Amino acid sequence: MADASYPDGLLYHPEHDWAQIDGETATFGITWFAQDALGEVVFFDPPQVGVQVTQGESYAEVESVKAVSDVIAPLSGEIVEVNADLADAPERINDDPYGEGWMVKVKLADAGEQQGLMDAAAYQAQLG
Repeated sequence: MADASYPDGLLYHPEHDWAQIDGETATFGITWFAQDALGEVVFFDPPQVGVQVTQGESYAEVESVKAVSDVIAPLSGEIVEVNADLADAPERINDDPYGEGWMVKVKLADAGEQQGLMDAAAYQAQLG
């Protein structure tokens, strides 16, 4: 399992999801805190490419040895890519939540939504 980390340069949603913005596209995943709380991830149920996601709403499910949990969209947009590698290796979410454990890429609908997200320091502060 990965060591605790919250990389700078990412934007964080209070529901323990992150977004990495690259122009009009963003990569989404769950934070180290989220994967640690879940425990060993055994299944990722991704959305289909082309599906619209809405900021603050569930777009996928992650199943761990402890529970099934919704994955919340940190920003709104259209799914343009899904990390297909997670179908055979969902443990990548635990091992590398900000790298190989990314979940989806989204074409952003509203760049202004980014203003509602936190930087790494603010996210860590709200964790207590």
